[in-house]
Amino acid sequence: MGDGDAKRRRVLAALEGREPDRVPIGEFFWTQFVRRAREELAGGGAFNPYAYWDLDLIVVNPNMDPHLTGIQVVEETASRKVVKTGFGATIELRDTCPMPSFLDFETKTYEQMEAFRFDDPRDPRRYVVALDDQLNGVGDALNLGLPSFADRVNACADDFCVFGGLCEPHEMIWRMIGTENVLLKIGEDPGRVAAFAERLGDFMVGIAESQIEAANGKLSGLYIWGDIAYDRGMFFSPDFWRSAYMPQVARLCDVVHKAGLKTIYHGCGNASAVFDDLIAAGVDAYNPLEAKAGLDVVDLKRRFGQRWAFNGNIDVRVLATNDREAIRREVLTKLNAAKGGGYIVQSDHSVPDNVDPASYDYMVELIRKYGVYPLHLDEYDVPMN
Repeated sequence: MGDGDAKRRRVLAALEGREPDRVPIGEFFWTQFVRRAREELAGGGAFNPYAYWDLDLIVVNPNMDPHLTGIQVVEETASRKVVKTGFGATIELRDTCPMPSFLDFETKTYEQMEAFRFDDPRDPRRYVVALDDQLNGVGDALNLGLPSFADRVNACADDFCVFGGLCEPHEMIWRMIGTENVLLKIGEDPGRVAAFAERLGDFMVGIAESQIEAANGKLSGLYIWGDIAYDRGMFFSPDFWRSAYMPQVARLCDVVHKAGLKTIYHGCGNASAVFDDLIAAGVDAYNPLEAKAGLDVVDLKRRFGQRWAFNGNIDVRVLATNDREAIRREVLTKLNAAKGGGYIVQSDHSVPDNVDPASYDYMVELIRKYGVYPLHLDEYDVPMN
């Protein structure tokens, strides 16, 4: 490969509402899909999906744990693991369950939130030491022993457009005290939650500034992780988000933009009630645009035009049919959103293992063929004005 500069130009052009040479591709993969693809496409040998499909955009997260404890394995059997993280969360992973279960949290009360003291966000161990952390290590599988943030960025920079990662305050707080608990606390005393969100904003500003410095010019932007909605709407009122969380998102965007980089906000579910506010806060693009939450990138591109860019929305339910005509219809229809720039193709969350790797390969093949500017999308070409 070795064409990271070309990929950076391609991704940045799309984010700025310009047409590059072709539509860029990013992606996230579930661990089980990667394992399946390794067996079926590489015969069980070394396999990197980003390199195999020569994708454009890759995201590398630093250690954002509030406390730099690493990951402590509390229990381990052949089918079950229990770990404790620097968020003070106790998490169970089972082979029979695709996602981890949060069992307990050290921080539970308002008083504990207010007394909480964060480890230094600028501590070099977050960026140059291989110290296990929750976001990188505990997902659909336990993934410990990764290289440091700086090493992972350096390993990618020659071949990809690299983005770092940040959590906005709600993504941090639910990992610290639990999803149900934080929603109850917002209902009981929104002011105390907002005050903690501001402290989380202070912490994440330090994470943003420090990872940009540690990457030494090799980042093109930062993803901002923030699940604030489910498939039918927001977890809490849009007004609470605007008063408590939006100012912190704006602070993070300001830090990123001051460094000359871009922001892509990753929010699951349907947070369309605050899309205009996210633009006002400085978010450059939105991901993953879950189709199952009623989001359609073509409709959104018509609504927002050149005001916003989009990243995602290829329906993994369609990919999982492994029906090539259905996949062709899905991909070519969504590519209409790339007219005039402003679109990075990607799944509408992450690619699961019920997607045949050959079907994902076909999706990439379609984008390579039909995603070259000027776009010609055959029978699926539709006007965007």
